[in-house]
Amino acid sequence: MEQIIFYILAFIMVFFAIASVSSRKILRAVVYLLFVLIGIAGFYFLIDYNYLAAIQLTVYAGGIIVLFIFSVLLIHHIDAEIEVATLARRILVGLASLIGAGLTLSVIWAHPFVVAENSTKPTEVREIGLGMLSYGEGGYILPFEVISILLLAAMIGAIIVAKGTRLTLKD
Repeated sequence: MEQIIFYILAFIMVFFAIASVSSRKILRAVVYLLFVLIGIAGFYFLIDYNYLAAIQLTVYAGGIIVLFIFSVLLIHHIDAEIEVATLARRILVGLASLIGAGLTLSVIWAHPFVVAENSTKPTEVREIGLGMLSYGEGGYILPFEVISILLLAAMIGAIIVAKGTRLTLKD
């Protein structure tokens, strides 16, 4: 049964990913991307990583897509269409994608993927939180803070772009 669900989710994700990059309507492309992100959360639920699935749904499928939709509605018209790329650019992007996919698959096939003996114990949310926000070795507190500053700068930039007027310093 899990294998059938996996293939259904994989088909849905591939279908909507292709629809997202081939759609000429910006708002439709964002909605198709939402279905891809929900499919990723479905994969997390399938392998029993409920915490990551919840984070995927709230942060990416919830927050990021809402941000994309608001930016599309603030900056562009809903019916705005994406311009079609030239044939040379399509070929270049296709070749770059094939090279990237080949490199990714070669690294995956070269990795041994050894399963640990005590892998039956599920990871608790407390362990994930302590690992992510620790100051010691393997902690991610510094990247977490850097990303928060980057997101703050992106939000300020989005507000300036949405405002549409140029900010000047008054004497």
